[in-house]
Amino acid sequence: MRQYRIGVDLGGTKIEAAALDPNGEIALRRRAATPVGQYDATLAAVEDLVRSLETELGTRASVGIATPGARSLVDGRMKNANSTCLNGRALKEDLERRLGREIRVANDANCFALSEAV
Repeated sequence: MRQYRIGVDLGGTKIEAAALDPNGEIALRRRAATPVGQYDATLAAVEDLVRSLETELGTRASVGIATPGARSLVDGRMKNANSTCLNGRALKEDLERRLGREIRVANDANCFALSEAV
């Protein structure tokens, strides 16, 4: 059975989340300001957006997050992010703990290139 998917764009000034229905169409979209320089508040904002969308959908969804910077292949921690509070942090693991499921995390520029290619 195909399920809903939530894509999150974690940016320096805003966090935008969109829920896609099983056909890949945008069902819902929400936006929040990015807490500047506050890692824990950023995690909470992402969690709040995801949970808000899931409440409106009435179901749990898979989650993918586009981030500034990249995850280190060595230890999985964020690096080279212009949102410097992310650097050196285990963003994927921290969000997985908060959301209670596995999530996908990828560099935002790579996500953009992929979206243009398909």
